Amino acid sequence: MIEVRQQGAFSVNSVGMERRPFPLSFSVREAEGLWRVRAGAAQAGELADLLVSVANDAVAVVSLETNSYLDEDWHPVRPSLIAAELGVPCTVHSLGSWAAGTNGLAEEFLVMDRDLLPRLLDGSWSPYELTLIDVPADVTEEQLDELALVLGTTGIDNSLLSRLGDSRVWFSGHDDCYVLLETRDPALPAAVLARLLALLAGSALAELAEEPFSHVPEPGPWLPEQLIATAPHWNGALGNVTEDLVTIRLAALPGPWRLGVSFPEQADLTATLDVRHGTWRISPAE
Repeated sequence: MIEVRQQGAFSVNSVGMERRPFPLSFSVREAEGLWRVRAGAAQAGELADLLVSVANDAVAVVSLETNSYLDEDWHPVRPSLIAAELGVPCTVHSLGSWAAGTNGLAEEFLVMDRDLLPRLLDGSWSPYELTLIDVPADVTEEQLDELALVLGTTGIDNSLLSRLGDSRVWFSGHDDCYVLLETRDPALPAAVLARLLALLAGSALAELAEEPFSHVPEPGPWLPEQLIATAPHWNGALGNVTEDLVTIRLAALPGPWRLGVSFPEQADLTATLDVRHGTWRISPAE
């Protein structure tokens, strides 16, 4: 059971000038024991527990940009000051001026115990850019410099973890909505897809009840695993929503969903949440 806030990613984001509801999107590909996922819509805080469940003992926040914390001159506050404000203990590793302007790198890394990541991303603020990667608890300054070099020289479409032998998960979030992650854990992609389904259903229930949040059960692993085995790329949109049932129309796509691509005229499958019994089922679309 997860708590879905009314101000979650599916609720606060929309598509186009018409402000159409934001769709669920999911795409996965596997190569040489690494899984890369593109997905939406999810805030970093809505996935934090999934990320730390597969991570090493520590997490390095290597890029953080937000308008939620600004100084008196309206300049962004340093990530270390944000962590201090939120009461999150961490080690600060300064990269210096050489990292300035390098895409995906801040001038300082925050290294913290992995279990502190949910506290950092507690939902009271929103990062429009966030990149993190897990590291060993005893990571050295030299290793962090090497990590920065790898991050700064790896193209966005290239595998990152293949160049980092110790890390198990890399996450990049844009607009606290779009998700790109790479992992060595074969179960994480299905867990992310299950979370997206629960977040979409929960956002609809919270709006219907006009409550600040709703509690929603996640589908069992069998459901996202069945979807991934059927097709690697999916688009989802809400169907009928009542207090008792939430339906999500799912369409397999030929490639990853992109902003501006409309939901296909015909759905392939329907995922249904039975709210009273807390169960999910999947069936052919009518």
